[in-house]
Amino acid sequence: MFKNVLFDLDGTLLDTTEGILISIKYTIDKLGLKKLDEETIKTFIGPPVQNSFMDKCGTNEEETLEATRVFRDHYSNETLFMAKPYEGIYELCEKLKERGTKLAVATYKREDYALKLLKHFDFDRYCDPMHGADANNILRKDDIVRMCMEEMGAKKEDTVLIGDTVHDALGAERAGVGFIAVTYGFGFKNAEDVKEYRNAGVAEKALDILNF
Repeated sequence: MFKNVLFDLDGTLLDTTEGILISIKYTIDKLGLKKLDEETIKTFIGPPVQNSFMDKCGTNEEETLEATRVFRDHYSNETLFMAKPYEGIYELCEKLKERGTKLAVATYKREDYALKLLKHFDFDRYCDPMHGADANNILRKDDIVRMCMEEMGAKKEDTVLIGDTVHDALGAERAGVGFIAVTYGFGFKNAEDVKEYRNAGVAEKALDILNF
């Protein structure tokens, strides 16, 4: 039985699609970067944004730095709170807390943005600690998971990470903790997508997580 639950943020606790896409499109238009279709732009959600600009828009180092700066400025000041909690997620947190489960957030979203979002949507009522990526993306997902575990006094065998992407699955594996995949977010779409990764289960809805 898992006593410590670590949540990813984008695609797991919050649907942050609208704000991120608006800011990505704004950056591409402002800097005259390569135009992308909607599905490609959606792939910016999750990975480090500078990697996505290089991979999808073909930016060089200088262009990438400028695109990242423009995106972060627009996102943090204009569209950060254009997000919505997934159906059932607050009820899930309530039920887990009632069971005595410790909750935390381990996200690859930049930590200052993550904390603003989590506090705005009241997830700080349930989750402590809450950690995200550093501004230079030196920390990996498994580093962030370990930071949370250390503060929680959590053991690997009692801990599970809940997330929606390959990055989450690999982060859990590298950190040596359990993993539950959700298919309502941005990454995994069905149980078949998750088969090749070590996992304790697949949840189609937030409340399905209680089954594990």
